[in-house]
Amino acid sequence: MSHAPANTIRLILGDQLNVQHPWFLDVDDDVVYLLMEIRQETDYVLHHAQKVIAIFAAMRDMARQLSEAGHRVHYLRISDPHNQLALEANLTAVLTHYQARHWQYQAPDEWRLDEQLYQMQRPIAAATGASGMMVDSAHFYTQRDEAASIFAQRKSWLMEHFYRQMRVKYLVLMDSDGKPAGGQWNYDQDNRKAWNGKPGEPLDLRPQHDHSALWQEIVDAGVKTFGQPQESRLRWPLNRTEALEQLENFITYALPHFGDFQDAMSTQAPRLFHSLLSFALNTKMLSPQEVVQRVEQAWRHGNVPLAAAEGYIRQILGWREYVRGVYWHRMPDYVTQNHFAHDAPLPEWFWTGRTKMRCMANAIGDSLTHAHAHHIQRLMVIGNFALLAGLDPQALHHWYLGVYIDAFEWVELPNTLGMSQFADGGMLATKPYVSGAAYINRMSDYCKGCHYDKAQRIGERACPYNALYWDFFARNEATLAKNPRIGMAYVTLRKMSEEERAAIGQQAATWRAGLDRL
Repeated sequence: MSHAPANTIRLILGDQLNVQHPWFLDVDDDVVYLLMEIRQETDYVLHHAQKVIAIFAAMRDMARQLSEAGHRVHYLRISDPHNQLALEANLTAVLTHYQARHWQYQAPDEWRLDEQLYQMQRPIAAATGASGMMVDSAHFYTQRDEAASIFAQRKSWLMEHFYRQMRVKYLVLMDSDGKPAGGQWNYDQDNRKAWNGKPGEPLDLRPQHDHSALWQEIVDAGVKTFGQPQESRLRWPLNRTEALEQLENFITYALPHFGDFQDAMSTQAPRLFHSLLSFALNTKMLSPQEVVQRVEQAWRHGNVPLAAAEGYIRQILGWREYVRGVYWHRMPDYVTQNHFAHDAPLPEWFWTGRTKMRCMANAIGDSLTHAHAHHIQRLMVIGNFALLAGLDPQALHHWYLGVYIDAFEWVELPNTLGMSQFADGGMLATKPYVSGAAYINRMSDYCKGCHYDKAQRIGERACPYNALYWDFFARNEATLAKNPRIGMAYVTLRKMSEEERAAIGQQAATWRAGLDRL
């Protein structure tokens, strides 16, 4: 590390590990790149151990790559005695050390950091004389306010409308006549098959890293985490090279079956045919554009079905960009939304996975073991139960933000408060995504051998989802009965006798009063 003066300090955050950013096109001895491991970022929520390890390891590898390319790098490890463990304090010290006159940062993806970095500019200028400037992160398809512009003249923010505009604008899965490939925009109806064990889950070809020394540094620094660290065999990519290899393996071995089984769940195969690329994407090792282009190319070459390619592309070009637009349009007030006024604390088994509900034990167990669970586990098992049981959506938001390795607030918050918990009252989702045991049984093997009986609504061995499901609709009839997407639930509910409805209400109250014992 050179200590010679520099004119400009460029700050790189832990989710900005894009070695292809325009910053790095030229080597300039008058520029120093600053990366720091700080308690502010490890402590703002309680994080999964693998999340802290993987981000720190990837940051360190980014610093190595930049140094080997000839760039000047100033890296502050969590154990460094010069590390003041706070963003403003470290940046001020580094600017002073290099006598720098300017500092730059890429646009943060989280509102709290965007606000903090903006507010830091004046005190840093007063302390060092250095001026700050934000540049684009050069990652997303859209600008922060682009979704809001698209929906400006529309009453509702339907993702499908946004997605179709993105397809047309970027010519993704489009025919030469301007129509969607195959004649349909969306093949979601084709992508809802349960998995019976065939075809087999592909081998996990991701590299295995030993981060035991880094994990000890993190522990010695006093950082509190939860979940299993897997520090000697961590499977998350360190850099772009490993992420690109993961992308190719996904396209070759998993994508052909992804469409059919993207909603399926299994105790025998937690990954099934999912890519697990969200960590690499959300830390910017990969760009969404190259992933989408590579998937479309695989379809055009006849290597994967159109439904599989479209289903995967919709998650990235559609949903990922869409929720980012919702986030920036609704913040900072969005985080406080609680439409149903739910306030129950998270049960203890959210932190241990020890519950008699086999579906929750597996979905939460996967989360604690791997720092990952796929979207149906997150939405229709964990999120579904949380909404039916009346768990505090803000507490759930903090849990999701901490437990998942790919969770950063811009993508996690709308998914949790909007899609999963309907806490925004329908700004994002057109209905609450809830179900009884029937859906979980149809899409998984979770109900087999469970302590609870999927077919029962009432009784000590009845599946808690069932009574909680009908009670949720009964309690919220005044606000939900007019929703056309859930009208049939109320048709069924109104056919029940008063005695049956009362028994369901009592059973649901019993479950809610003893959540820790489920």
